[in-house]
Amino acid sequence: LPSGRPLSALFFLFFHQAENLLHQLQENFQALTEKITLRNILFGAGRIDDLEKHVADLMTEAGVENTDEELRV
Repeated sequence: LPSGRPLSALFFLFFHQAENLLHQLQENFQALTEKITLRNILFGAGRIDDLEKHVADLMTEAGVENTDEELRV
């Protein structure tokens, strides 16, 4: 075994490092989830629908013909 450590000590070190890594991943995932949730609240579907309508209105004023399906692609 490396550096003469018993197998149980190496297993404990590995387990501890794995546990720390999983904890960090969980914290990062939670922070990302909160960020996405906040973004959805601030820029929800209603605002996106409004933006699509305004873009369609501007395109109509400019004489450009597009369907709603083409705008969403």
